[in-house]
Amino acid sequence: MQTLINIGIVLGTFFSMEGVAWLTHKYVMHGLCWFLHEDHHQKDPNDFLEKNDFFFLIFAIPGIICLALGNFFEVRIALYVGIGITLYGLCYFLVHDIFIHQRFKIFRNTDNWYLKAIRRAHKMHHKHLGKHEGECFGMLWVPIKYFMQAKNSK
Repeated sequence: MQTLINIGIVLGTFFSMEGVAWLTHKYVMHGLCWFLHEDHHQKDPNDFLEKNDFFFLIFAIPGIICLALGNFFEVRIALYVGIGITLYGLCYFLVHDIFIHQRFKIFRNTDNWYLKAIRRAHKMHHKHLGKHEGECFGMLWVPIKYFMQAKNSK
């Protein structure tokens, strides 16, 4: 029974992170910390790294703290929350940096309607070069219209 609870904590944390990512992207990255995120919207194609990459480190801190609490201080719930946060971070890296932005030239083509929807929604997010008037701040779940468009484009 405890194993199912632990798996539930990991999955619950993972799916909750989409909300955290959406809120943080909209109100922190497009708000107070725009100075770090701006170069992601107005990228120099010759630069591999961006100031925006600091968010990777910033967002890793809660996961690291939870993993440390769980491992060293035996706060078991923190361990499973840390695993959920870390798994979401891995998915974010794979989907956002590798699949969408092609920072590494793999996973270029897909016929999967879900992945097409995510890519399209992110493209719509990046059509806004400024801090304001953005849309589609999520990563794994985007407005239903993009899922419908992708499903109908097959």
